Amino acid sequence: MSFMFKPYRFTDPEALNRPEIPVEISNSVIMGNDAVARELVRKTPEHHAIFLDGYIGAQFQNLCDRIAEAEEKRVVKYFDISDAYKSSSELDDMVAESLPEDREIDPVLLFGKSVHREMESLFDAGKLAEMSWKIKEEKRSDSLIIVYGCGCAVLRQTGDTAAFLDVTPLEATLRIREHRVRNLGDNTEKRSLPYIFRRMYYYDYEIAMLHRQELIANERVDFYIDSNMEDRLKMLPLREFRRVLDIQLQSPFRCTPVYLEGVWGGTFVKKLRHLPDDMRNCAWVFDMIPNEVSLQIKVGKETFNIPFSTVFKEKADTLMGKDSVKRFGRVFPIRFNYDDTYGGNGNMSIQVHPPRAYNQEHFGEPFQQDESYYCVKTAGSRTYLGLQDDCNAEEFFQCIDKAEREHIPFDYDKYVNSFPSEEGDQFLLPGGTIHASGRNQVVLEIGSYTIGSYTFKLYDYLRTDLDGKPRPIHSIHGKNVLVTDRRRSKIDGVLRPEPVTVREGEGWKEEIIGEHELIYFSLRRFSFERAVSDDTKGEKFHVLVLVQGDEVLIYSKKDPMNSYRARYMDMVVIPAAMGEYGILNLGTSPCKMTKTMLK
Repeated sequence: MSFMFKPYRFTDPEALNRPEIPVEISNSVIMGNDAVARELVRKTPEHHAIFLDGYIGAQFQNLCDRIAEAEEKRVVKYFDISDAYKSSSELDDMVAESLPEDREIDPVLLFGKSVHREMESLFDAGKLAEMSWKIKEEKRSDSLIIVYGCGCAVLRQTGDTAAFLDVTPLEATLRIREHRVRNLGDNTEKRSLPYIFRRMYYYDYEIAMLHRQELIANERVDFYIDSNMEDRLKMLPLREFRRVLDIQLQSPFRCTPVYLEGVWGGTFVKKLRHLPDDMRNCAWVFDMIPNEVSLQIKVGKETFNIPFSTVFKEKADTLMGKDSVKRFGRVFPIRFNYDDTYGGNGNMSIQVHPPRAYNQEHFGEPFQQDESYYCVKTAGSRTYLGLQDDCNAEEFFQCIDKAEREHIPFDYDKYVNSFPSEEGDQFLLPGGTIHASGRNQVVLEIGSYTIGSYTFKLYDYLRTDLDGKPRPIHSIHGKNVLVTDRRRSKIDGVLRPEPVTVREGEGWKEEIIGEHELIYFSLRRFSFERAVSDDTKGEKFHVLVLVQGDEVLIYSKKDPMNSYRARYMDMVVIPAAMGEYGILNLGTSPCKMTKTMLK
């Protein structure tokens, strides 16, 4: 959950996809606020309304003003859909089950319980009916009616014009941090940012994503608007927008990462990707955390920055495959990020994640939080995994409690096992496994899907965060889920597996580098000198990461023009529907690429 951190305002220009978009689609792009306003007015006949719906963080006022300026004849009448929401107190009561308050187990009220509701649940039936009646009455006049706000398309009638203003998770987060966005229907002053974000994650975002999915899938809006740059809106007719997604998913693609500073953050990724100089470090790289990233697609001369959740909700079967949708629903079920401590200030916290049953009971999550570490870059590093064989668990818990309550440090190496890290090492971290990434390495972290990040810190070296505040410890949750019999003597060959070759040819091979009965994805690795091929068979998506080598070309065997040039540490998604694909080494040294897929 990025609200735990402060994502950096930076849209990586290198993470750009350039599919072959037909000229007629490129020519249908409407660029600029004035042009967008004029097109919406032109498309709206007399006695009808313009509906401006949007995702969390969408800013409607500027476009409303531009529409009013573009309309030369009719008087403009405005309706704010938030006037039809339930009262703040009613909504507080509704979300209470999602946001339990128990500071003993959750000291900073970080976690919540996922509750899935539809947009209509936010509305007061009487207020909504009254607004609907007023809109119909105004349509009888010569007025131009503008209805705006999250959820307003529920009132749209035949003949009305509707547009959806989308916002990437990064931009929504930044606008919230600037105090420009509140929770849906909340008029309460002085809500804290942690409360706002917590409610967003467990309530508002889920409602808004479902609403957006239904609007797009059922063509209940006419236009899609990229509203990430408020003074530079970009609009496509909805059917052309959906065609863009169809075309993009015939090719490999890369998502746009979100970069975050952290107290243990390193400098390797910052230098590799030429991040801004004023970033103190780069601790986390959300390269492919599904609900956090976006997809930049070049359409003619313009670049659309689309939330990845918009893509996978709309094109689930094409992207993930029918089996994935059947098992996990319309979510991308695996998340990917880098943890960079290279040249940083210490280890990551000693932590543990919950298994499936615990997630379901406490957080309303359908899946467990399993993870894995692949060591991409190391320098005298260590990876912490499991307990020492002679660890006295009760004594360890007592040390954790004293550190949390009395701020007494302890020798964690006495209890927690660690291994020297080498590039190419793969570690498996099923829920309940104690672990941490040590200083001076970059690990590729691959994990199962959850709405939140259920990281239960057991020990964090008594340090404060970058804002000077103590980092929260979740010892009760952590002790509840910690599997104490995962000891040093039981790890080799199980949580620290040996690679197994599954196929090979001249100059290449594919290995399984990590599988576990509790983890639903398979971790694999290609090693090749010049080229290697694979096939999704139209069934399972693959995610590739170049972990050794300079640059490769990943291309569709059906149409080699559908391709992506990936550089060192880039993450590239191969849609399930793509079928056969090839990987060509564009550098001079041998390559290694990890491949992740559902089992």
